[in-house]
Amino acid sequence: MVTCPKCDAAIDVEEEELDEGDVLSCDECGASLTVASVNPVELELEDEDEDEDEDFDYDEDEDEESEEEEEEEEEEEDWH
Repeated sequence: MVTCPKCDAAIDVEEEELDEGDVLSCDECGASLTVASVNPVELELEDEDEDEDEDFDYDEDEDEESEEEEEEEEEEEDWH
């Protein structure tokens, strides 16, 4: 029987059909889980912080492009 590492609820899956890296969801707590190993079956919580960090990555190129687009729009408005 496979259990959720967050809430210890039983997860209804066919252990023989699992592959390493498969992503599951706990029906009880909603946690996103990754299959860490298949013999024995071990699940681990997906790192939710990883997704959040992506939103805060600073990319200088993106800022430069945005500033250039804003300047072009302002020039077009001034021209009209």
